Amino acid sequence: MSNDAPGRTRRPVRTFLLAVAGALSATLALAACGSADPAPAAPAKASAFTPADQTEGSELTVWADATRVPAVQAYEKAHPDVKIKLVTYSGDANGATDLQTKVQLFDRSGKGWPDVAFSTNYNDVAWAGVGEKPYAAPLSEDIVPDATLAGFSDGALDPCRVNSTVYCLRNDLAQSVLWYNAKLMKQFGYQVPTTWEEYQALGEKVAKEHPGYVVGAAGDPWTPEVYFWASQCPASTVSGDKQVTVNLQDPKCTRMASLLDTLIKAKSVSTDTIFGAGFIKNTASKVLMMPGPSWYGQAVFNSTFKTPKGQIAAAPPLKFADDAQTYTGNVGGGVWFVSSHSQNLKGASDLVSWITSDDTYQSTAPGYPAVTTAAQAWLKEQTSSGYFSGDVTPALTAAAGEVWPGWSATQYSHEAIYASTVVPALTKGSTITETLGAWQKAIENKATSLGYTVK
Repeated sequence: MSNDAPGRTRRPVRTFLLAVAGALSATLALAACGSADPAPAAPAKASAFTPADQTEGSELTVWADATRVPAVQAYEKAHPDVKIKLVTYSGDANGATDLQTKVQLFDRSGKGWPDVAFSTNYNDVAWAGVGEKPYAAPLSEDIVPDATLAGFSDGALDPCRVNSTVYCLRNDLAQSVLWYNAKLMKQFGYQVPTTWEEYQALGEKVAKEHPGYVVGAAGDPWTPEVYFWASQCPASTVSGDKQVTVNLQDPKCTRMASLLDTLIKAKSVSTDTIFGAGFIKNTASKVLMMPGPSWYGQAVFNSTFKTPKGQIAAAPPLKFADDAQTYTGNVGGGVWFVSSHSQNLKGASDLVSWITSDDTYQSTAPGYPAVTTAAQAWLKEQTSSGYFSGDVTPALTAAAGEVWPGWSATQYSHEAIYASTVVPALTKGSTITETLGAWQKAIENKATSLGYTVK
């Protein structure tokens, strides 16, 4: 992907941190969340917002990851009179907490805050929207028009809210569906499952009838979001100001752990990361099914696995048979912050509003847009691309409204904890069920270290 906007001379991109590079890193950036959580300031209720002295038309400093550089450049092309200093940084991907660390430095020095910042980690609102002078501006307090906020799909802005105030704009959603290879399913004579019980049964059948083929993976850091979030596991449910409930022994956690353990033992669920060289070389062509987020379609199957067109399809999220309602998880979905210190709130607001809602740009963006009209344009583009087997619109549209609300945004990263606690245990031959205690303790320790009271 070129970093130069067509038809114009590009302003230099200044890099102060390692930029996300290459297709693999760009893909991972869509999903990863921060982990090395810096010690936060003591939480405090935000006071009434008082903007800095405003200078409309002043240069905007924008921080974005490599994947979002084209978005900023598209805005520049559409608004040639706007002056932008674009800084490429990690986007808080793959365990980074660069934005928070830098903001803390700027808070001490009293200068340097970027007017606009993108983060792949929507959990960043847990620190950016709190304090006497939060980094994030309260966008719902006459900074972003109400009509713009109303254009986001139901629930899309929930992770951006602190005490009902919106502190960020969601760039994209990352709702999970059941991706599957329609060609292989037909060849093997299998029916697409609609429940997790059917999924497990088919996984066991695949292991016996077609060894080497897989129906999922449990070695990625975001495995909790794909499987345990969808199972309504209360791994982290914020129940009050800096209070969180963590209970991995809940039946809705243990049922998913048991399911995965069964399929891992049968070897139809891999314990490798899907972006590992070994998985791509030896297993990518043998993926029969793969529960995963909306961005898997193009970023994983098309760009990474190189699965030929006309094979990959999407089915609605799975549910357990006894559950009254279908829920799914969310893997990523970046956010845009406007700095409360910005002297050009109008310009910053216009930039983030345009990037998240412009149909032309968002129709070809990497992920499922959070704004309803942009999502429709994106889905139309997916259909017209000719890559998928059948129309992926119904499954993705349904899943967008089925993300379980009981999994809360926190200052700590579930991805990092799972990667450091559960994945090594799986590599050594332990089961997820056997690791639940250590996993629980790791979450409790991280939460406590960040000032949470854990139930």
